Amino acid sequence: MKKEFNTTGTCFPELHYMMDNSKKFEEVLELIKRGKYFSMHHPRQYGKTTMMETLENALKGSEEYLPIALNFQGIGA
Repeated sequence: MKKEFNTTGTCFPELHYMMDNSKKFEEVLELIKRGKYFSMHHPRQYGKTTMMETLENALKGSEEYLPIALNFQGIGA
């Protein structure tokens, strides 16, 4: 299947064109392991959703962490 640009959510390397964010992923994972907070504040289409889902999947199988995904969109509506 030919790759395409995705503008609607999580990207998958086998389906979508993506930048290599493996270095940033390792940095965030290290912050988590050290018990530190982090924030992501980038413009749209930067990879925030993909990064969060990648982190969730990486930590899911761990016995040390229990990732919980929350979405606060529409909470004030």
